[in-house]
Amino acid sequence: MPQTIPFTKGHGTGNDFVIVPDPDGVLDLSDEQIAALCDRRFGIGGDGVLRVVRSAAVDEGDEAAEWFMDYRNADGSKAEMCGNGIRVYTRYLLETGLATLDDGASLPVSTRNGVLPLTRSELGFEVDLGRFRVEEDETLVRARGLSVPRPGLGIDVGNPHVVVALPADDELDGLDLAVRPQLQPEPPRGANIEFVVPSDPLVRDGVGAIRMRVFERGVGETLSCGTGVAASALAVRHWAGQAAPDRWTVDVPGGRLGVRVAQVGGEPHVFLSGPATLVFSGEVALA
Repeated sequence: MPQTIPFTKGHGTGNDFVIVPDPDGVLDLSDEQIAALCDRRFGIGGDGVLRVVRSAAVDEGDEAAEWFMDYRNADGSKAEMCGNGIRVYTRYLLETGLATLDDGASLPVSTRNGVLPLTRSELGFEVDLGRFRVEEDETLVRARGLSVPRPGLGIDVGNPHVVVALPADDELDGLDLAVRPQLQPEPPRGANIEFVVPSDPLVRDGVGAIRMRVFERGVGETLSCGTGVAASALAVRHWAGQAAPDRWTVDVPGGRLGVRVAQVGGEPHVFLSGPATLVFSGEVALA
């Protein structure tokens, strides 16, 4: 008989996940089982799996935080971080009573990119993604729907991204992201690929605004990508120069997210804020 496990379905601006509780770390989900859970026709359906496990129960966990977010892409591959996923993960911890988060307090969550603190925000939850890095080397991006290759800017927010600026909404809307864009050179770890269009005007009342679509590593096009939203805002902020604002709104097909840059311990950190929703729960037989 196949093993049956409980699950909860959740999403952050349409970026959806299968949440699997495993507090004591007894599950060893294979890539094939992850892919089956995420299959939208034969499984539950999702862009990835969030395994809820105590840090002490896994080698990758940091016991500075009780809970470790074991995030796996829809193809089963491991990812360093997921900006939408960590908010959904936090919502699950709170709704199930596994953690508490008072107003003004923070909840640390261990990830493959270290321990990240989350707080409540006007949009739902805000996560400090930590330090970021703008890559010096340019990447050439080819995508179906673009007449010529475009330059992309590498941004690392704990996981790798390449951000491409487009001049108009019709070019963004005309992209066919059913086919993976090609990168030259190909980053060693691969990359999430974001296409952005700045708003006109770019800045209103001290807040910058952009639109974005994304092709996620190991998944394909998704309605939203939290770390990709942060990377996109950071890229446009970099291109805009010293006068660029530190607060941004980013519209994705699944909704709107907030990004801000602030000093923490004398170093610039990037913060991501947005909603997190739990949809339904049930049980499923593992493939």
